[in-house]
Amino acid sequence: MNEKILLLEQVLLPLYKEKEKELLFHGWHHVSFVKKKGGEFARSINANDFLVESAALVHDLNYLVAPNSLPEVGRRLRQEKLSDAGYSKEEVDRIEKIVIEEHMATRSALISDEGKALSDADTLFKALPTTPILFAGKYIQENQIDIAKLANKICDEQNRLLESGIYFYTDMAKQKYLSWAEANLKLWNNVQDALLDKDVQEMLATAKSAGVI
Repeated sequence: MNEKILLLEQVLLPLYKEKEKELLFHGWHHVSFVKKKGGEFARSINANDFLVESAALVHDLNYLVAPNSLPEVGRRLRQEKLSDAGYSKEEVDRIEKIVIEEHMATRSALISDEGKALSDADTLFKALPTTPILFAGKYIQENQIDIAKLANKICDEQNRLLESGIYFYTDMAKQKYLSWAEANLKLWNNVQDALLDKDVQEMLATAKSAGVI
């Protein structure tokens, strides 16, 4: 592994350890997964895996600054920690561009190969069949929102990506994981519909008043 990446991990791990009880969704389990898969996707399209893996390690630092925040909120912290790990200004600037361009809410077809690889890895974590079961509630808790806001966010952001053919960019991600992504998004579309059903609303209100949810 590249020495700068190793040093960056050493710089970041204490921050994530300190915040592990707060970063229930965007913690080190997420970051390390995105780094691993981002590198694989990068190599599959001959993108710069050093930049992708570095960007993966810092792409969610905004959540250490403020919950439910945009990537731009973490810019200063990213610059600081990358510099601490010996990254040049040129590398820091390039990594920042990758982080911003891969953001799910705003990404398009016109992003760099490095952005595509990072996006596929980050998106894959959200599309894993285990994520709605194990981590959806953690996202709600971490970001201080409710299930309706999460369902609306997922459907608003991800339906357009699937319809546009850029849910995943790399052939590797599409071939191995697109069926998971389609099933996951169908689930969240159903959740969004269910939350509009009066009987479901009544049941959820009863569960909430009983302290079940």
